Amino acid sequence: MAPGISTPAKTAPAPLELVQRFVNSVDLESGEDELSGPGELRDWLAERDLISPDQPVGKADLRRAIDVREGLRALLMGNNGLPVDEERVARLDRAAARAGVRLVFRPGADPELQPEAVGVDGAIGRLLTIVAGAVEQGRWQRLKACPREVCHWAFFDHSKNHSGRWCLMEVCGNIEKARAFRERKRPAHQ
Repeated sequence: MAPGISTPAKTAPAPLELVQRFVNSVDLESGEDELSGPGELRDWLAERDLISPDQPVGKADLRRAIDVREGLRALLMGNNGLPVDEERVARLDRAAARAGVRLVFRPGADPELQPEAVGVDGAIGRLLTIVAGAVEQGRWQRLKACPREVCHWAFFDHSKNHSGRWCLMEVCGNIEKARAFRERKRPAHQ
């Protein structure tokens, strides 16, 4: 995704938008990372009511959060037909176990998935319960990561046939199509 370009038409519906924003908390092209330290992670999660603003957050919490972010990105690459990094997904699975996500029943209410953990692990669990809900609603496969190597921006595919490939056709799509065209026109070496 080109820095400074917003694509509201490619935003996921709530609450899946929160997962999309979490994945997009780093811009791989510019290197800007909203989760650049434990304090930034705490602020990001607190601004979205996932933890309290006074929650202690350490370096290990930051590493786990980044592992989850990149595990989700790996799955979104898979949603776009690309190979999935199995180690990143394994770390994501371990984070789900650490969050203790379970089905909670209450009188007069539908059962819902909730994390047993608190703090950053609980916040991660909340993000993962949103993923589970999106799977159930048939929306998860529409959240994808752009295949352009320096981008991998998460976007929601609103197309009727689920064929959206690029975060923004006018940027990443055109760059990749021009690159592929140049490669096809390059003379073959013998």
